[in-house]
Amino acid sequence: MKISAIVTLKNEVLDPQGKVVKQTLKNMGYSNISDVRQGKFFEIHIKEKDPIKGRKLAEQVCKKLLSNTVIEDYKIKVDE
Repeated sequence: MKISAIVTLKNEVLDPQGKVVKQTLKNMGYSNISDVRQGKFFEIHIKEKDPIKGRKLAEQVCKKLLSNTVIEDYKIKVDE
């Protein structure tokens, strides 16, 4: 089973890298982009058939290693 995890900074946390990307895009002529936030994407392959167990394992991995839950949020997508 394949799990996708997207980790992003919480909305209230400043994102200097996103601001630099936004400004660079504006300098390149993309004036209609109003905001950019950076994040991390993980593709995890799990030897598990049960999607509930797979999601639970992915939750544990995100909480313990892939994200800093004080400043980051994460979303998990299970592809069976």
